[in-house]
Amino acid sequence: MDKRQVLIDRLAQARTSMLVHLETVDKNRKIYPLWTIREILAHIAGWDDATIAFIQAIVQGGQPGLTLAAQGIDVYNAETVSTREGLSYDHIYREYIETRRTLLDLIRQMPEELVTKAYILPWGGYGTLEDMVNIFAPHEEDHAEDVRKIVAQAH
Repeated sequence: MDKRQVLIDRLAQARTSMLVHLETVDKNRKIYPLWTIREILAHIAGWDDATIAFIQAIVQGGQPGLTLAAQGIDVYNAETVSTREGLSYDHIYREYIETRRTLLDLIRQMPEELVTKAYILPWGGYGTLEDMVNIFAPHEEDHAEDVRKIVAQAH
């Protein structure tokens, strides 16, 4: 199977794990001490943004650059949420859906041989798009599991 399709399927699976809870989670309930579902979706969309920029640089023949994540994952996470401060849940939800759609489209369009080629990762060091997906898909699933637990407690 084409490696791009494997990555697309993996990201889709992770996204589904979150989507199943969005209709039932209390939008104002804290999932983490400072984050509701709104902030979690903003956070995940922010990492999709970083992955989109990574792919765009590769496809354009360049070398991906470092992001704020190079200053530390916590710095980048805070930035992904704070830049969306004041946006409605509905706006963030649409962005969450759209960034993933854009990401999947870019993966479909990129040459397959670039999927496993190592580049500078957004947080530094070297890795592949395949490596990034193998980090971010389980990351989203971990957040989805935390949301599932909150939903289960409410019922």
